[in-house]
Amino acid sequence: MPFVPHTEDDISAMLQSIGAKSIEDLFDEIPVALQSEGLTQVPEGLSEMAVTRLMQERAEQDGRYLNFIGAGAYEHHIPAAVWQLVSRGEFYSAYTPYQAEASQGTLQVIYEYQSMITALTGMEVSNASLYDGATALGEAILMAVRAHKKARRVLVPRTVHPIYRKVAQVMVQNQNIELVEVDYDRASGIVDAASLPAGEYAALVIPQPNFFGRLEEVDALTDWAHANGALAIGIVNPLSLALLKPPGEWGAQGADIGADIAVGEGQPLGCPLSSGGPYYGFMTAKMALVRQMPGRIVGKTVDLEGKPGFALTLQAREQHIRRSKATSNICTNQGLLVTASVMHMSLLGPQGLQNVAASCHANTGELLKAVASVGAKPVFAGPVFHEAVIQLAKPAAEVLAALRQQKIVGGYDLARDYPELGNALLVCATETRTAEDIALYAKTLAAAM
Repeated sequence: MPFVPHTEDDISAMLQSIGAKSIEDLFDEIPVALQSEGLTQVPEGLSEMAVTRLMQERAEQDGRYLNFIGAGAYEHHIPAAVWQLVSRGEFYSAYTPYQAEASQGTLQVIYEYQSMITALTGMEVSNASLYDGATALGEAILMAVRAHKKARRVLVPRTVHPIYRKVAQVMVQNQNIELVEVDYDRASGIVDAASLPAGEYAALVIPQPNFFGRLEEVDALTDWAHANGALAIGIVNPLSLALLKPPGEWGAQGADIGADIAVGEGQPLGCPLSSGGPYYGFMTAKMALVRQMPGRIVGKTVDLEGKPGFALTLQAREQHIRRSKATSNICTNQGLLVTASVMHMSLLGPQGLQNVAASCHANTGELLKAVASVGAKPVFAGPVFHEAVIQLAKPAAEVLAALRQQKIVGGYDLARDYPELGNALLVCATETRTAEDIALYAKTLAAAM
């Protein structure tokens, strides 16, 4: 809890020094009609011990649930050392690194993050992060339109996360940019490149894995985009890249290999679910597009004595005041969450990330086998990562309500976003789920149906 060190004597001395009789005198320019008479709805103060007990009791009211929902935010094990280190004062209270000479530690952490995320995605350059995965997609679309210079239409498959699509629409709808919806194949749950509409487009958005957990034909989609003069924007789960081909290598071998921009949600890399956030978005791109990237980029250099150092690069100071002419009005980054990801990836290493991703994939497979044995079959044929869509014998909302009664968060109801799928449920099993957890889920699901 914060400690306020000023005593009544301290306050009296300060007021006397500036010639004021009371604290209220410092706010005498506020009209009386606008002044509050006090916080009438706030209860009397409690001791620290009493507040701690009260908050523990309220937290326990939420209960402990067995989690089988993903849909963009995932329950992963985070080594205790990650947030023990991130909570150190040097990281926890570090402010924006405008003054390079006073911010070398913060700048180095961001530089290390950029290096790690480009290595993971196979891309050439990364910014210092964005607010979350959804806004990262919106920024990527704006970036693609700027870079293309001609077309102001972007193809967005329905297999992209529904919330991402809604956020992107809000971000671009007043900028004369059209998001053209692309449907998916009902049997496979992925986009068929042969079905993409003809026309001039600034970009094609390619999710991998997609919202259904299915693996898109990223090579064919990337090649289609480049063959039609459009940029390829990848949306990727960073953990999946420990197993899957990174977006920097999508497409046919040649000059146009790889997605042009790759974005996603950084939450799987050391960020707890924490009631919905905060999380952070990542953005990477080809070097040719670096001057179109929003936000900050940290670079490594040397001083006059040849010693290494770090500084903000490729972002003019007037970026913050150029309004509509600026590359973006994003001029900050989710530094604390990025620091957690740096710690997380450093502790796990490449092999550790691969082990976690492989465990998630194996558990999802075991989950599908278990639920199929009680009558909940997969909706789509083909490989998945992290999660999958299953068909239920009754409405998903009713089944989820029954599961909640048994302290199980059973999945994501697809009825609102994909009504054509009927009683469909999106389920997920990460490395935190045991064989006993999966067996219990299948048993409880059978009873709920």
